[in-house]
Amino acid sequence: MASYINTRVLSLALMLVLGISAARAQAPVAGSATGNKVGIVSIQDAIANTNEGKKELDALQQKFAPRQTALQTQNDELENLKKQLQAQSDKLSDEERNSRVRSATDKQKTLQRNAEDFQNEVQAAEQEILNRLGKKMLDVMEKYARENGYSVVLDVSNPQTPVLYANPGTNITKNLIDAYNAESPAAAAAPKPAGSTAARPAGAAASRPPAAGAPTPKKP
Repeated sequence: MASYINTRVLSLALMLVLGISAARAQAPVAGSATGNKVGIVSIQDAIANTNEGKKELDALQQKFAPRQTALQTQNDELENLKKQLQAQSDKLSDEERNSRVRSATDKQKTLQRNAEDFQNEVQAAEQEILNRLGKKMLDVMEKYARENGYSVVLDVSNPQTPVLYANPGTNITKNLIDAYNAESPAAAAAPKPAGSTAARPAGAAASRPPAAGAPTPKKP
């Protein structure tokens, strides 16, 4: 994935505590376990690593690749202009030096605006995908929790999660990925050729995950 799309830290801040209450739970499936099991899951990783999630995010990268390349070109031009100004500064008249400084400043502002617009559009597109797939993942998780006797499932995607320790055996992230793929078959994304990842321009800010408290996907 391109650097602005991080599949390990995606922009879906879910602090999820799923309580399967008697009022909400459906009748247990025959033979299903019951009890007070607690599980943990990295919902961000689970969504991003489903076949559908990989395919959608790869398509998003391809969509924004031309803009990424254009930003890189703008950044390279700006860096070259700065280097030329530094190398030739002593030989330039005050008027010429000031003119070049203004030109570099204008290009820097333009690059920054374009990079911010790019970042905002990428984040919005990521969020749309993650919210849409997130709704489906929550359904898969609730079904998995009911059928396997989990009373609580905690999301540990956020670095600020209050979970300080959990036995690795309670992690059901891979189980949910497999369950999602089984319910929503999608061809796995094709492997990307080596060297296909675009470099982020030095003057462009990386796509950041939204602040904690971003909306959790809700069931329709």
